Amino acid sequence: MADHKEKKFVFDTVERNSESIALLCDNIFYFAELGMQEFETSGLMMELLQKAGFSIERNLSGMPTGFVATYGSGKPVVALHTEFDATPACSQKAGVTEPTPIVDGAPGHTEGHNVNGAVMIGAAFAIKKAMDEFGLKGTLKVFGAPAEEQVVSRPYFVRDGYFKDVDVALHDHIGVGFGTTYGLRQYAMISAEFTFKGQSAHAATAPWKAKDALDAVVLMDLGWDKLREHLEPTQRSHRVITNGGDQPNVIPNKATIWWFFREATAEKTRALFDKAKRIAQGAAIMTDTTYSVNVLSAVWPTRANRTLAEVIQANVEQIGMPQWSEGEQGLVGELQNKLNVNATGMPTKITPLKECVQAVSANDSGEVTWVVPTGLITFPSNIPGVSYHHWSAGVSLATSIAHKGAVAGAKAMAASAVDLFIDPQLVAKAKETFKEEIGDTVYEPLLPPDQKPPLELNRDIMERYRAVMREHYLKDKPVFS
Repeated sequence: MADHKEKKFVFDTVERNSESIALLCDNIFYFAELGMQEFETSGLMMELLQKAGFSIERNLSGMPTGFVATYGSGKPVVALHTEFDATPACSQKAGVTEPTPIVDGAPGHTEGHNVNGAVMIGAAFAIKKAMDEFGLKGTLKVFGAPAEEQVVSRPYFVRDGYFKDVDVALHDHIGVGFGTTYGLRQYAMISAEFTFKGQSAHAATAPWKAKDALDAVVLMDLGWDKLREHLEPTQRSHRVITNGGDQPNVIPNKATIWWFFREATAEKTRALFDKAKRIAQGAAIMTDTTYSVNVLSAVWPTRANRTLAEVIQANVEQIGMPQWSEGEQGLVGELQNKLNVNATGMPTKITPLKECVQAVSANDSGEVTWVVPTGLITFPSNIPGVSYHHWSAGVSLATSIAHKGAVAGAKAMAASAVDLFIDPQLVAKAKETFKEEIGDTVYEPLLPPDQKPPLELNRDIMERYRAVMREHYLKDKPVFS
């Protein structure tokens, strides 16, 4: 592990910039941009990194809001990566313990990705300063990953070779505890649109002339519903109809349903997807329509490396939990009481290191974790008992609770990266345990090799709300020193 002077240096650097980390967190909170449309967010992050001395590569895998910032040269190559997108129809005023949108119907941050982004930038700045101060050899890469809520970007980044020279990676994500885990963390997932095409007709005067694409969508949905009884407990699937026609008296000649399919392994997820395609084929036959499938993204299950978890945990234990004020605990208790969940308050002890229990959620960082040893920092910026993608999960995200957790997370991320730059044996050990953890599993991407990223994703929603949301943007921008 890094000796005292290097560790103290990054802790002091993060602490000195704590107000800037908080301000970045809040700026991104009020931007509240949906996946693939995070132009204000990624623009501010790239500007801060460029001012700090990083070189910036934009438009990763053709995504305008994807980027990688690089500093240094040679080995080891340590990558930081995280997400920064919001969730639709989740606008919520920070610090208010009842549903109170900033802009009614607009997007909002309800999974804390605004804090994720601030943690990564704060850590990157401190690491860069330490590299300069102590002459640390190696390369630091900082990846901005769009559209995590639709698990989009990192499967494309991996496929297109952006992680091929990376030795180890660190990912940060908001939580209620402070710590890390190792092993399989989350599920694999395939995101796909099924579009049916038929023939329109007047619904009253000549419906027999139509080939109803909406009927095909409904039949696919019904067919899958009949399959649910026979799905294994580990299998998850959910959908929305994104195009069901234009008006009732015109039978739709085109209709689309968007599905997420989840399973514990990539192989089982692919099998689940194959069942869906057969059901879609049946729906098309019954309605005399045609269908096509567009895979928006597909990701392997997320895993975490034990060696890197041990490095992270040692730093977490040195940093300790933030000290919560009486006012912060009061806000937490008030929200917990209104949600009718256990009024535990914010945790006061760090989370012990342990093996993961695989969760049914997914994160597109999973793709990285099968090609590069990866460690995850979970930091305490949200409130126990809230549900993500619900207004309650936005209450803390631009308050001192989020800010204190972000500072702790940035310290842990920065210190862990510095440990890896200083001690090449840690990098070698992480690679060795990675091989042991992967075993005989052969990584084959779920993402089709010629698939293009969905650049239009969420564009219409953001165009509808951005002008009025802009009225709430913060005037002050962070300055790191």
